[in-house]
Amino acid sequence: MTETGAVDLAPDDPWTLIADDWARLWAPSAEPVRRAVVAAAGVGPGTRLLDVGCGSGELLAHAASLGAAVSGADAAPGMVERARAVAPGADVRVAEAEALPWPDRAFDVVAAVNVLQLVPDPEVALAEVARVVAPGGRVAVCGWAERDRNELDVVEAALALDDGEPLGDEHPLREEAPVRALLTAAGLTVETVTLVDVSWTADDEEALVRGVLLGEDAAGLRERGPVVVDAAERFRTPGGGFRFRNTYRLLVARA
Repeated sequence: MTETGAVDLAPDDPWTLIADDWARLWAPSAEPVRRAVVAAAGVGPGTRLLDVGCGSGELLAHAASLGAAVSGADAAPGMVERARAVAPGADVRVAEAEALPWPDRAFDVVAAVNVLQLVPDPEVALAEVARVVAPGGRVAVCGWAERDRNELDVVEAALALDDGEPLGDEHPLREEAPVRALLTAAGLTVETVTLVDVSWTADDEEALVRGVLLGEDAAGLRERGPVVVDAAERFRTPGGGFRFRNTYRLLVARA
């Protein structure tokens, strides 16, 4: 960030490079998750909320519309720029989940959606979350559930097969028990666990390929696009688009 508060876009940052496509192709599908998070965490007027890994800012905007005082952190400057535009009153900062630039006990609710599976050290990240949440406050952690609950994993499996590689082990944090254990280790008490149905849709083959192969260059889209379309054929809708039914798991814990 510059001295004036403007964001240094760091054009070589991978998430900054895909921020626009992410916001257009993926963010709308997470609306059920955003509604589930604010409802389960009791977000309302005056709630001090921090969204860790806030991405393009839609959760911040939704919570602000309910009267919450919202803040966000994301490691990608391009995502921070988008989040500030979507939620203009929010305090959004470029920051890693493992080093949150806020004082102890600053928030009533801390949310982390699709974060723990991506950060290098989820234990440190949750320790930071526990530090900044106030006593009695809530922590809402949400992410993709197991492969057999997510139709998009059919396409991921086809891409792995096309590469001649095994699909690989499922990330352990797609299961409930390891996430629960991390929350407990951070001194948080899990209160509720909810499965959230989330459909991802693509209007046409171009949107499908760009969404699944997010971040690929033009050559990669041309080369791997046919694999994506072929694997997705059984999810094609009568109108020519595509719809995949998926599931997130939401755990809410109290400090």
